[in-house]
Amino acid sequence: MMELFDSHCHLEDERFSGEVEDVLGRMDAAGVTRCILASSDMPTGEKIIALVDAHPQIYGMVGFHPHEASQFREEDLARMAQWLKHPKIVGVGEIGLDYYYDHSPRDVQRTVLERQMDFALAENVPVAFHIRDAHGDMLELLSHRKNRLPEGVLHCFSGSVECARQYLDLGFYLSFAGPVTFKNAAKLLEVAKYCPLDRLLVETDSPYLAPVPLRGQRNEPTYVRHVAQKVAELKGMEPEELARKAYENTCRLYRISMESAGAAL
Repeated sequence: MMELFDSHCHLEDERFSGEVEDVLGRMDAAGVTRCILASSDMPTGEKIIALVDAHPQIYGMVGFHPHEASQFREEDLARMAQWLKHPKIVGVGEIGLDYYYDHSPRDVQRTVLERQMDFALAENVPVAFHIRDAHGDMLELLSHRKNRLPEGVLHCFSGSVECARQYLDLGFYLSFAGPVTFKNAAKLLEVAKYCPLDRLLVETDSPYLAPVPLRGQRNEPTYVRHVAQKVAELKGMEPEELARKAYENTCRLYRISMESAGAAL
């Protein structure tokens, strides 16, 4: 059985209310031995702290999603710094730019993104970026920062091969989710083929973006195996080897020990 790490999901979401234990049971049965929960704001950060305390296979990140950027206050960073002292809070995220929905003004999104990048640098932790319909602005912002970039990953990557090349050249990882299995994902298939094996992660972003053949259902970490299988097919390799490399990459990026990852590793 493949041993898998869902590098980005949202079990704190209300759609999993009262069902987390069942979800974790299905994860275990499917060989998904760990997952990382990404925060959107301070209330979701609180929920994530409770979940990582209660479940050994759950890790977490804290931060402000671009949708919630308008809620950010400078004093929130002190609380986030306290959370980052928790051994299972492994990064800042998800942070970024979302020009598809524009739930927060774009100038506010950019300001809050840069503030959180500075914070992650100061705390010496990686970041998970959410970038939707904003790769041009994001790459321009990153180019201006040059030597002030934290480690990080473009979660649920949605850009072109050319965008991928630029992010990889800056030292970032790319993470693939359910859309890589979609029939209309020709651009993303090329990115998955292009991405170096040592810079690749897999995720579900559950409860969103369930992969084929489960599209339209509530997504959950168990289904990350479909993502891994598709990326392995695109790369012409065995799914077990792809899963192993993605697991190693996730542990390396988020500085999580491999020792307790399971016998297969």
